[in-house]
Amino acid sequence: RDVNYGWLIRSIHANGASLFFIFIYIHIGRGIYYSSFFFFKVWMSGTLIIFILMATAFLGYILPWGQMSFWGATVITNLISAIPYLGQSITYWIWGGFSVDNNTLIRFFSLHFILPFILMIMSISHIILIHEKGSSNPLGGALNIDKIPFHPYFTIKDLLGIFFSFLFFSIFVLLYPYMLMDAENFNMANPMITPPHIQPEW
Repeated sequence: RDVNYGWLIRSIHANGASLFFIFIYIHIGRGIYYSSFFFFKVWMSGTLIIFILMATAFLGYILPWGQMSFWGATVITNLISAIPYLGQSITYWIWGGFSVDNNTLIRFFSLHFILPFILMIMSISHIILIHEKGSSNPLGGALNIDKIPFHPYFTIKDLLGIFFSFLFFSIFVLLYPYMLMDAENFNMANPMITPPHIQPEW
């Protein structure tokens, strides 16, 4: 917030996460459509990736320390306290105290930094498993007929996809940077005032 073009970096990071999730959901939809869930190891590694990805996004959402960040952290972490016997102790341990505070923020920042490296390792494992099994295709099997070379056909298709994705993302970041953000999160975190609605942006 207090550096040159900080707004741009924040907008790229926040909206980039949303765009990333859109691509992930498209990927999951494609996997369901082509019945990729029959490849158990590949599907389970992908499921683990989405859970780690959601955890990373949630931790990142808390870091701006606005009203929605604070209360989102309070509501979600308090769900853990519902675990019988140990729930309250685990919640206090996660918070680093008796409420969501600076200790919580430091812990969540550290985890938000570490989890992407775990995601990278998991993604490499996911790709290795896909190459071992062979990816799904609409024809339902590996056929050696009617094949075309990867270059130039698929390289051009992929480059066009990357170009239009980047164009869409640039327009979104530069012209509508706050469309997916809650205005309430621009207010500093205040434990004395509860927002009228605590919900994710989308």
